[in-house]
Amino acid sequence: MAQTVNVNFKLDADVKKSMERACADMGLSMSAAFTVFAKKVGREKRIPFEISADPFYSDSNMAHLRRGAAALNAGKGMEHELAEDDGE
Repeated sequence: MAQTVNVNFKLDADVKKSMERACADMGLSMSAAFTVFAKKVGREKRIPFEISADPFYSDSNMAHLRRGAAALNAGKGMEHELAEDDGE
């Protein structure tokens, strides 16, 4: 029989509650879900899902949004060509 060990880490309380609900909906405990994750990582030597940053929050996009907001606040903004008129 395989020896089991305890693994402890910190997790945001809201994230934990959300995961517990999702696991319960799938008929799993959090321990079972983490075991599935750990076995897959060990077997495949990779994180089994894509991890990426949302490009919306990139430095260049945030700077672009700040420039646009400043232009609008200064009365220099223009309506975007894709903006729809509510009166149509």
